[in-house]
Amino acid sequence: MNVPLTIGEFLERAALVYGDRVGVVDEPDVTGSLGRLTYGELHDRARAMAVGFDAMGIRPGERIAIVSPNSARFLISYFGVSGFGRIFVPVNYRLTADEIGYIVEHSGTSVVLYDPELDEIASRVTSAKWIRLDGIQDAELFDPERGRRTDPVGWSPDEDATCSINYTSGTTSRPKGVQLTHRNCWLNAASFGWHMGVSDRDVLLHTLPMFHANGWGMPYAMTAMGGRHVVQRKIDGEVILTRVAQDQVTLMCAAPAVVASILAAAEERRSTGRDLPEQVVRIVVAGAPPPSKTIERVEGELGWEFVQIYGLTETSPLLTVNRAPAEWDDIDPAERARRLSRAGVPAVGVKMAISPDGEVLARSNHVFEGYWQQPAESDQALEGGWFHTGDGGYHEGPYTVITDRKKDVIITGGENVSSIEVEDVLYQHEAVSEVAVIGVPDEKWGESVLALVVLRQGASATEQDLIDHCRERMAHFKAPRSVEIRDALARTATGKLQKYKLRQPYWEGRDRQVN
Repeated sequence: MNVPLTIGEFLERAALVYGDRVGVVDEPDVTGSLGRLTYGELHDRARAMAVGFDAMGIRPGERIAIVSPNSARFLISYFGVSGFGRIFVPVNYRLTADEIGYIVEHSGTSVVLYDPELDEIASRVTSAKWIRLDGIQDAELFDPERGRRTDPVGWSPDEDATCSINYTSGTTSRPKGVQLTHRNCWLNAASFGWHMGVSDRDVLLHTLPMFHANGWGMPYAMTAMGGRHVVQRKIDGEVILTRVAQDQVTLMCAAPAVVASILAAAEERRSTGRDLPEQVVRIVVAGAPPPSKTIERVEGELGWEFVQIYGLTETSPLLTVNRAPAEWDDIDPAERARRLSRAGVPAVGVKMAISPDGEVLARSNHVFEGYWQQPAESDQALEGGWFHTGDGGYHEGPYTVITDRKKDVIITGGENVSSIEVEDVLYQHEAVSEVAVIGVPDEKWGESVLALVVLRQGASATEQDLIDHCRERMAHFKAPRSVEIRDALARTATGKLQKYKLRQPYWEGRDRQVN
């Protein structure tokens, strides 16, 4: 027997088994908030969406986009769109009107669902029908009564059909549309849920943007198991700590910048004598290899379990998992943190390899179908039957260690320097809050190491202090030759450092970005 794996069955199961259980707690006090909804109500509202699109003449295979911060409506749309055969296009709501317009046009989107905060953008992008998610314009589309009394037209389930098109952040060029199939998304969610031990007793706080690789697939996994979703619309460390205690949160996914905001809020609480939540949270982090000192602080200061995963939008995204095994329970916290800073071991169903030139490669059922309408780029990414990540790294036993984006390796005096390694050392300085290490032109060495540093509030350190700190802890050729103190560092909406922007002023007027 071969039954197609489609993501719609996750909500079908939740409604059948946990129909009367609260499935989502929406962000309160915002326009269009849906409050607390049971899984039965989530299911009915998803059906209503499908009926509404039927009435608009939008058939399976057509694209429906959403431009919104996290919300219950976003969660419902995963299933109301893809669950009935249409293709979901989650868009980063922090993009400009031109960038959003490009994605809408490139994907051939028919309808865009948008947050009321984005009225100005909606008025400027006219290539699709826009529906405001305010409880008024979209009232019929999400009407649970309509979902109960009318059956959607339906589609013939196909696990190889495109489930979503997720546009990459476009840090080096126009964003590319990553086609993820139902099979990709289903197996990624199952594997992720398995590795994280997701159960019906879990409460997921949505600290990761839902537009980012479909929330890494955790919204699917949590729904399938009947756990509770708690929506957080905007990131604030103090609010996260409050919600953890208030909603008994057990699990969250986050970029490194979110972890930093939580630690800063916890530090502020301690300084004013306020308690931290007693709840133990599994916090899953990806987006950049985290400094070992940050991992040590999460586990030591918060008492949470730190888990690192590695992957890309093109891989749905799960490739590797680093969750401390029982054998690490009694080791020194600093050593435990060092081990947890590696990308991890292959997730179930994943094979990892390193190419002769040091690029990390992967094979998996999670790897995407291809880039939307870009066959040449698709062939290049999947050359030789492996997905080419563009990351440099090596194997340490079963563990993959990411050393850098290949383009971010600094070559100084003929020696390769991993910017991540230098950043990890700088993060161990008590005055450092954020850091980005880049290579800049140097007439003698080819390139030299430059550290751009943001200091902790109220802390002080000189440029020479930070250089000396590194030289005491690593080979001198790896240590920064110069340091610049900055107020902030450029990041994407998902917390990734935009190193290409940081490098640009130093390489201006040159034909190449290496020397």
